[in-house]
Order: sequence, then structure tokens, then C-alpha cells
Amino acid sequence: MKNKYIDLIEQTFEFPQEEFKVIDNELYFHDICLMDIIKQYGTPLKISYLPKISQQIQKAKRMFHVAMSKVDYQGDYHYCYCTKSSHFVYILEEALKNDIHIETSSAFDTYIIEELLTRDLIDKNTYIVCNGFKRPLYLERICELINQGFENTIPVIDNKNEIEVYESLIDKNRKCQLGIRIAAEEEPMFEFYTSRLGVRYNDIVPYYKEKIKPNPMFSLKMLHFFINTGIKDNAYYWNELSKCVNVYCDLKKICPELDSLNIGGGFPIKNSLGFEFDYEYIVEEIISQIKKICIERDVPEPHIFTEFGAFTVGESGAVLYSILDQKQQNDRELWNMIDSSFMTTLPDIWAAKQKFILLAVNNWDSEYERVNLGGLTCDSQDYYNAESHSNAIFLPKIKKDVQQYIGMFHTGAYQDSLGGFGGIQHCLIPSPKLIIIDRDEEGQYTTKLFAKEQSYKSMLKTLGYW
Repeated sequence: MKNKYIDLIEQTFEFPQEEFKVIDNELYFHDICLMDIIKQYGTPLKISYLPKISQQIQKAKRMFHVAMSKVDYQGDYHYCYCTKSSHFVYILEEALKNDIHIETSSAFDTYIIEELLTRDLIDKNTYIVCNGFKRPLYLERICELINQGFENTIPVIDNKNEIEVYESLIDKNRKCQLGIRIAAEEEPMFEFYTSRLGVRYNDIVPYYKEKIKPNPMFSLKMLHFFINTGIKDNAYYWNELSKCVNVYCDLKKICPELDSLNIGGGFPIKNSLGFEFDYEYIVEEIISQIKKICIERDVPEPHIFTEFGAFTVGESGAVLYSILDQKQQNDRELWNMIDSSFMTTLPDIWAAKQKFILLAVNNWDSEYERVNLGGLTCDSQDYYNAESHSNAIFLPKIKKDVQQYIGMFHTGAYQDSLGGFGGIQHCLIPSPKLIIIDRDEEGQYTTKLFAKEQSYKSMLKTLGYW
């Protein structure tokens, strides 16, 4: 009878997979034995596996270049990393090894840009695409970058009034390339009809004629388009893309310097061992449709910009926990209590009902059982009890005097920004250790402790007790 945990996984999915395999009943992540990592660092533990970041960037670049080659697309492709997914220096250092550009969303991002320049990770020709609704400091900092000679800094107009600040603060002897973000219409089931971000479709051409075209210091470089629900193979996405490209063509007819279309981000990441998404087909269809519309409208194909954030860093992350104990709360419900909190380490679980890949790290030869996972806070939402492929969780049965470890995988995007890194956590649950895993020139993995587990001293200082 096949009732072991490894039997369950192998019968449910194609397993092993590219990043996961099992040797001697222990899980390996990118050929790294996670039990060895746990023995060295303990749990709870956050992991960032840097080589995956470069792999994702190169994968996207390859797909877009192949798609463009297939249809003889005349524009170029530019990969931007949106820093809001993860601002850590080691993430930017890895991503920028791949000849990419940057998308920002706040004033403090601009200070990171200057630091990257001092480290020779970028130069003043790097594209800096400045998105978001901009507060005064953000507007001022964008102008400072342009005045410092960051020639490819592109403020993307989100609010019609922001251009007045650029006009007053940018040196008159400098040229400023602008973008305009389209306020996309949301999916029919959304709670509102139109995105709060960007400029309405019908206002874009009049806005260009009135505010940008008459001023010689400005040139309209880019039209920006992003769908909140991401890139999907459905009628809604293709319809919005078509509308956007047609607006681009309308503008191009009266604005010769316009040459770039930014299709934003939105590539999904693998959140289940059963995840399926035909990236190659989607990319080829996007490029094909853009070219088709441009031919019909007698307009040259634009350069394509993307702003992949979660796709860049999401699959590089993991969090490892210990099961502290098991509680039987009624006849049917078993609760495995972890040594941390989902609400503080993976806030998307409770805030957005996000699912991640959940796997046992050890004891794969044990029988499995259905369980709920509980976090340490006293909040009723601090739990995890369903996978993206199933309304249940199965893990190896808990045995007396045998420690069980589990891992949540592909957690590298947004979690530290949303949950907070350091600082104050719910119920004063400390932030776990964070380690960076890389590969040396011989391909051997190396580990580095980036942050220790948060101490009570740092919390009390933040709270004003010291």
C-alpha cells in the first residue's frame, strides 16, 4: 500500500522537478540539501537563492528575442526590474549582472539609484522608469536625477499635474523624456471599473497636444500599460492590449519621437508543483499582436519594455520552519504549530490568500496525514490550510522524538516589504534569520548570513523603551 508522503507527491505531480528532488528522504532545493542548511542555521529561516534571479531574467530575454525574431519584429526589448518586489542590495546586485534596467515607485528608490551608480552597478545611460502617483519629494528627486545627467530617466505621467513640477525644477538646458501611463479598465468582476493609476484613454492624446508637444524641453518617449491581474491568456487581457497598442498608434501619428511601449509586469510564478503557464506562447502572442496592429495602422513597431518584479525574484525565495508540536482540537482537525508566524513572515497568505509551494523537508518515507498549519500569533488569521491544487494540506505524520521540518517555496517577492523587515512584528514575533545562497566559479554553493534573528533589544529600542 502506497501511503507514504513521497508516494503522495509522486502520484499527484510529475516529480522530481527542476528545483526539487528527494535524496534519502530529504528535500533538495536547487541541488542543495535543506537539512544541511537547517543543521547549520536552524529555523525559522529565510533563504534567497541568487542564481535563480539571473535564470529568470535570461529566460525572459530569450523568450522575447525569439518571439521578435520569429515575426521579424523591428523594435528592441528592454527588461526592467521593479524594485518594489525586493529592495535588498544583494537582489539588485544579482539582477544587474544581466544588463537590465530599473523601475522605481517612490522617492527613496532614487537614493538607491544613486548608490547603485557609486557601486558601478549602473551608469547614467541605464533606463530608470519612474512610476506611481508621486508625492513632492519623489517629483523633486526625479528632477535631481535628470539634472545629474541620468539621461534615460523617464518619469511616467500618472497625474496630469506632475508635469508642472518637471517644468519648474529640471534645468532648462536638459531634455526630459516622458512616459504616460494608461488607466486600464479592470476585469468585469473587479470592485471598480478603471484603475486609479494613470490617465484615461480619451485624455491621453489631448494631454499630449496641450502639455507636452508645445514644450521643447519635453519629448514623449513611452506609453505605459499594466493590468493589475497580470498577463493572462484571456479575452480581457488581449482586448486591453489591443486598445493600448491602438492608442500608441494614435499618438505615434502625431508624435514622431514616441518609440516605446511598456507592457508592465504580471508574469505569474510557480505556486504549485502542478503549475502550468505557457510563457513562450504568451510572449509570442503579445509580440505578434503588437506587430499586427502596427502593420494595420502603418506605424513602426515600438521598442518593448517590461517591468517584471515577482517573476524576477519570487522563485528565488524560501522559508523553512520547524513543527513545534501537534494539537488535536476536535475529532477531525490536527494543528501543526510552526516556530514562527505566517502573518509576519509571509503576509500574503492572510492578506491576499496567496498560495506557495509547501513541502516537507525531511521524513518523506513516513505516512502522511491531513493537517492545518498554525502560526504563533494569537490572531485567528495566522494559519495555512490549503494548497493551490487542493483544499487541504498533507504532511508526514508526526512521530514522537522525531523533528519535522517544512518549507514554503517561491516566497521571494514582496513578503519582506509587506510584513516588514525587522521593526515591530505582530505579537512581537521576531524576524527570522536570512541567508543568501550563491554559487562559486566551480558551481559549489556558498551561504552567507545576511541578518540574524531579530533580538528583543532591537524591538524594545524601536518601541522607545531604551
